[in-house]
Amino acid sequence: MTRWLVWLRPVALALAIGGIVFLAISGPFVRSDLWSYRSGFLAMRWSAFLGIAAIVASIVVLAVRGVRVRGLGVPLVALVFGVIAFYVPYQLQARGRAVPPINDISTDTANPPKYMTTSRAYPGDGFARQQREAYPDIGPVNVPLKPSEAFARAVAAAESMGWEVVGRDAAAGTMEAVDTTKWFGFKDDIAVRVTPDGSGSRIDVRSKSRVGRSDLGMNARRIRAYAERLK
Repeated sequence: MTRWLVWLRPVALALAIGGIVFLAISGPFVRSDLWSYRSGFLAMRWSAFLGIAAIVASIVVLAVRGVRVRGLGVPLVALVFGVIAFYVPYQLQARGRAVPPINDISTDTANPPKYMTTSRAYPGDGFARQQREAYPDIGPVNVPLKPSEAFARAVAAAESMGWEVVGRDAAAGTMEAVDTTKWFGFKDDIAVRVTPDGSGSRIDVRSKSRVGRSDLGMNARRIRAYAERLK
């Protein structure tokens, strides 16, 4: 039995390396348009499957004395790689399950900012209700600045976050930008609106993903980070 288990050492390592490879190419291949985002998600799923298999095989190798005495290096490396290959996709899935399946977030759900260069209708009351339940802290940013000054700050904050500003109208107080996610290279559209509010200004933001039903909470995190830059 031990003799047969010896074969688990290279098998565990091969499984772990396979999982790491699937994980490593999942995002860059989507970003480079070598395959669709669905294929990228499928690659991450295979990464998790291979990671689990590598973990199990490594544990068996480490638990059997006759196999273990041949050296701990290979099974330990396989175990570490297997954990990484499994944990990253698992965390992504866990993040998705922790938020509602929506991909359009706005600081004003009753009258969301409109896009200047693209036509993207707001999904409606269903999204708005789910947003309020999941992200009750998302709201407009009020600044003690004149609208023109607030608009300049809004543009500067967008540029400082690495967004590509694709449209702006200082007179109307509106701006549109695009943010590209780092791993998969997804393009998300952002609309900003600045309006007078008493002696100051109110800044509303809307962030929408172009693909996928759920944004895994990305749009809410983006709006929160932008709001911090505006204050």
